[in-house]
Amino acid sequence: MDPEDAATRAASLTPPLPGLSSIDAARIAVAALLDAGVRTVVVAPGSRSAPMAYALAEADAAGRLEILVRIDERSAGFTALGLALATGAPAAVLTTSGTAVGNLLPAVMEANHAAVPLVVISADRPEELRGTGANQTTVQLDLFGEHVRFAVDVPAGADPQRAVETALNAATGAFEDTPPGPVQLNLAFRDPLVPAPGDRLPAGSGRRVYRAAPGPLALDFPAAPAALPERRTVVLAGHDAGPVAEAFARAHGLPLLAEPSSNARYGPNAVGPYGLLLEHFGPESAQPVERVVLFGRATLSRPVSDLLARADIPSALYQPVPVAWYEPGRRTELPLEKLSELGDFAGRGPAAWLDAWLLAGAAAQHALDLVLSGSAAATGPSVAALVWENTRGQLVLGSSNGIRDADLAGAPAAAPQATVFANRGLAGIDGTISTATGIALGGRQDTTVLLGDVTFLHDAGGLLLGSGEAEPALRIVVLNDAGGAIFGLLEHGAVEATGRYGNAVERLFGTPHSVDIAALAAAYGVAHRAVSTTAELARALSAPLSGRSIIEVRTDRHGLRELHARIRAAVGAAVAGLPVAE
Repeated sequence: MDPEDAATRAASLTPPLPGLSSIDAARIAVAALLDAGVRTVVVAPGSRSAPMAYALAEADAAGRLEILVRIDERSAGFTALGLALATGAPAAVLTTSGTAVGNLLPAVMEANHAAVPLVVISADRPEELRGTGANQTTVQLDLFGEHVRFAVDVPAGADPQRAVETALNAATGAFEDTPPGPVQLNLAFRDPLVPAPGDRLPAGSGRRVYRAAPGPLALDFPAAPAALPERRTVVLAGHDAGPVAEAFARAHGLPLLAEPSSNARYGPNAVGPYGLLLEHFGPESAQPVERVVLFGRATLSRPVSDLLARADIPSALYQPVPVAWYEPGRRTELPLEKLSELGDFAGRGPAAWLDAWLLAGAAAQHALDLVLSGSAAATGPSVAALVWENTRGQLVLGSSNGIRDADLAGAPAAAPQATVFANRGLAGIDGTISTATGIALGGRQDTTVLLGDVTFLHDAGGLLLGSGEAEPALRIVVLNDAGGAIFGLLEHGAVEATGRYGNAVERLFGTPHSVDIAALAAAYGVAHRAVSTTAELARALSAPLSGRSIIEVRTDRHGLRELHARIRAAVGAAVAGLPVAE
């Protein structure tokens, strides 16, 4: 080796000057987090992250922020995600080094695509230990790749304030043309990792972080100008569209087709089972759709996806701020920043246009309700309809069939009844219980989560709360059909029906199980109640909520494909007999 290279390598392995102590650096980091609006941190235990844990404990004792503790980093990440969703403020999650950091990847990916300000604080070994085979040491910086808006490595002994400030600016969307999203603060700490001998927790202040419990929002816009041209436009409200979609549809006299997590599925223009009606207003009908206006991100319905993909129908996307769920230039909708521009594009709805949709929607809802009421046994759509109707406060909808059942059977109300959340960034089933727990704790109000048994089991560890940890007011409604029902409604169900692949479809996609959910609930100390009929479920939903409880709805998924066929047939027959207005 060249002597100069050897000298350079030796210098790189020489520990730098001590600089700040680890506990002092951690206190600076916590102060910067507080200045940037972080009020809740989920802590996963570990030794390398101990300086941050002690500094956070000091801030918690002073009433400046709140700490939640979770032993599973994946659950911790999704809990922090839920806190950020409910509060609209950045929430942080702290882990030690090594595989602990990797467990956060699913929550970070969801936060990326959903534009949620999730702050990852990953503790790390100092530079002199990296690459040496030291325990729990790996390359942590940029571990999350393009899924974070900003990632920084703060060396041991360095002042972390500027790094924290930059990270929080990135997380909250302060940079131009960049949506909010997750960030990574990789903080290296050198021994000692504990406070100085004379340090101690401050005396309890008695203060706690104040957080108002917001209710669902509604807006009012003035009526669209009479000079606008009349057009047969539909307003699609996808995930996170917000009340602006409902107000726009009402002001312009247009039918509103709103997904459950749009928080716009209410009001006089909202149509319930719209996915079954788009064919009724197709290109060969007397009143075909002429234009489409999209708010938020539509993810649930193939008929909606087909409508947006049609080259003969102009469509526009309301996008007043940068979004994270698509890359510019990769969608066909015309992005518009101003409501006035969107109004010019959409025009005004002819009276007959809105009337036709509302009449068809009422007929379809009545036909669907008749099919569901024909059996006392609970089914996915009937369960979703009851949960949708009876939930106040906050509602969390799990991915897979749960949110789609609500989209099908959840009747729009006259006004918003609950604030609805769902992990639609990547629409995974992972972390749903933990996300709902964070939402319930962050929103500080009664929260109901509807999810399937596979989704429930995937995050069963999210039920674990350590002794003394805050317990949310959370009602967990589990539709238990002993496996994954959604695949039976997709092409795989048709493959299974042929028998050509024997039991492969059931085993590989249905993933049958025989888990005793009552025993699982007992193990985690959560109240449990089993029901099998809609009447029993209605009574269970009406019971006061105190702490956490599980309502297990036992049902059979093997008749689900036939049920959906009957619903489609009944809705088709109901709307076929309606008068046609030209």
